[in-house]
Formats: sequence, structure tokens, C-alpha cells
Amino acid sequence: MKKTPAKPGSQDAPIVGEDGQFHLTDQEVDLSKTTFEGWVSLGFFWMLGATVFHQFFTRYVLNDSAAWTEEIARYLLIATVFVGAAVGVTRNNHVQVDILYRVLPAKAGRVLATLVDVLRVLFFGACVVLTAMLMKTMGDYQMTIIDLPMNILYGICLFGFVCMTGRAAWLSVQHWRQGFSGLERPEILN
Repeated sequence: MKKTPAKPGSQDAPIVGEDGQFHLTDQEVDLSKTTFEGWVSLGFFWMLGATVFHQFFTRYVLNDSAAWTEEIARYLLIATVFVGAAVGVTRNNHVQVDILYRVLPAKAGRVLATLVDVLRVLFFGACVVLTAMLMKTMGDYQMTIIDLPMNILYGICLFGFVCMTGRAAWLSVQHWRQGFSGLERPEILN
């Protein structure tokens, strides 16, 4: 039986063809599964990049560093991380220990995975409450160089925690309905 050669660009195609040339194609980019938080985080990331570029340009090209860029870049990095963490919750790809679920009996693994889901929602919910309490305590506290309230930054962190809590609750419901989670079956995460 003659084997049909794999179509160039497919998973089974060899990287180097019979002609000795590389045959690689990029995978199609699918942005349809990008969440709202992902786009917001990407916006913060681009603002961070523009701020750092401005800092580099004023420091090394104009030899007159803009003092505000250091502080704003730090805050934009914090905003990128806190809002972007909700994407990690949505995709269920934060740090986890898969080996334990391989050695546990299926029922024990299911109970433990459900417990993890519940604790994750409770943890993020507690972070929402604590961040709101911190914002109330901070009151009129101002940023160091820029004359803006620090609660802007804490509000972004609060938004990130609210998104993480909502996504974790949604994921818990999904896991409950399907009868397993990515902890029990890590192959579904890919």
C-alpha cells in the first residue's frame, strides 16, 4: 500500500522535505476565544510598552529623562498582570499539580478537584473584599509623582479580582456539569 505524503503545513508533514528545503507554515491565528479581560490586559500591555519606549527615548536620545515614566510603567505592569490573570483563570492554566490526580482513585480525584474549584472561588472572592477594604482605607492617598489617586490602581486590581472570581465560578460550574476538570484530565486543557 502506497503511503500518501502529508500535506505541507500539516502536523504530519516533515519539516525538511525531500528537496532538502524547509517547509513550514504558520498556524492560523484565532482570536475568537479571547476574553474581554484579555483585550483589556493587552491594552494595558501596549500602554506599558509605549511608556517604556518614551522612557528609553527621553533618557538615551534626548538625555533628559521623564521622571513620571518609571512610576507609571510600574503601575501599568501591575494592571497588566492583575487583569491578565483572569485569562489564566478562564483557561484553567494556572500552576497546578497533575501527578496527584494520576495516583488517586477517580472518586477521590473528583472530590479534590471540586474542593479546589470551591477554594479558588472563595480565595478570589476574599481578594475582592480585601481590595475593596484597602481602597476604602487608602482614601485620598496620591501617587508619588503623578497627582492622581492611588485608588485608580487599586480599582484596576479590584476589577481583575472580580473578573477572576467570576471566571472561577463559571469554570467551577462547567467542571460540575461535565463531571471532570482539567486537574483530572490535563489533556483537555490543550
